[in-house]
Amino acid sequence: MTDTSTEKAAAKAPTGPVGAAPGPAAAPRTAQLWRGATPWLFLLAPLALLLTFTYAPIANMVAYSFTDWDGVSPELHYTGAENYAELFTRSDLFEVFWVSGYYLVASVFQIVAALYFATILSFNVRFRNFFKGVLFFPYLINGVAIGFVFLYFFQDGGTLDSVLGLFGVETDRAWLGTPESANTSLAAVSVWRYLGLNFVLFLGAIQSIPGELYEAAELDGASRWHQFRYIIAPGIKPVLSLTVILSISGSLSVFEIPYIMTGGATGTETFVIQTVKLAFQFNKTGLASAAAVMLLLIVLAVTWVQRRLVPDDKVDLA
Repeated sequence: MTDTSTEKAAAKAPTGPVGAAPGPAAAPRTAQLWRGATPWLFLLAPLALLLTFTYAPIANMVAYSFTDWDGVSPELHYTGAENYAELFTRSDLFEVFWVSGYYLVASVFQIVAALYFATILSFNVRFRNFFKGVLFFPYLINGVAIGFVFLYFFQDGGTLDSVLGLFGVETDRAWLGTPESANTSLAAVSVWRYLGLNFVLFLGAIQSIPGELYEAAELDGASRWHQFRYIIAPGIKPVLSLTVILSISGSLSVFEIPYIMTGGATGTETFVIQTVKLAFQFNKTGLASAAAVMLLLIVLAVTWVQRRLVPDDKVDLA
C-alpha cells in the first residue's frame, strides 16, 4: 500500500534537473496584441489629421485637375488631360517662374548671412542672446503685417526715402514701380523675414557639435576659420542640405509677400499668385488644380535631384 502511493507520487513529480526553477509563463496572446498595437494607438490621431488635411486635399486636387470645374457649380465634367495640355501650350503660364529667380538668388544671400551669424553667435560673444532675439524676431511676425509695413517702407517718400534723405541721398525712384526694382525689393523683404528661421536651424546644429572638438582644435592652434572649415561645416551638412531644399521649394512657391504688397502687379506675379487668380478670379478651378499639381511635381523633382547630388551621409568628426 505504501509502495504504490510512493510510485504514483514519483510519476506525478516533474522531471528535469534538480533545483531548476520553473520557466516564465508565456505572455497571453491578448497582451502581446495590445503591446504591438500601442504605438499605432498613439499615432492614430496625428495620422487621421494628416490624412484629412493633407493627403485627402491632394487627392481632391488631382481629381479636379482632370475636370472643368469652376469652383462654384455643383456639376463638373471630366475633360481628361486638357488642363495639362493647356498648361504646356500656353507659355505665359510658365513665364512667371522667372520671377522665382529673384527669390532663388536672394535665398543664397539668406543662407550665407544666416550661417555667418549662427557661427559668430555660437561662440562666446557679448550680448549674443540679444542678437539671437533680434535675428529671430522677424520670423515671429505675421506675414500680412510684414507686407503692410514694407509697403509703406518702399512707397514714394516713405521710410526708405526718408532714411536715404538723412544721408544726403535724394531719390525719386519708385521702388515698386518697375519689375526689376520691385522684385528685388520683395526678395529683400523675404530675406529679412526668413533669415531667422535658417539662423535658428544653423545655430542648433552648430551647438550640437561636441565642445571637446573645439578645445582640441584650439590646442592644435586652429583659427576660427579652420574650426569652421573642418568642424562646423562638415558637422552641419545635413541641416545645410535641408535648408537648401527649403529655400528652393520656397522660391518656387512664393506667395504671401508679393501678393500683399503688389498683388502680382508690375511683373511680380509668381506661379502661386497666378494659380490663385485662375481659381478665384477667373473661376478655372480645374486648370488651377492642374497648375498646383505641376508645382508639386516640380518641387518634388528638385528635391529628389538635390538629395541625389548631396546625399545625407553620416558625419564623423572624430
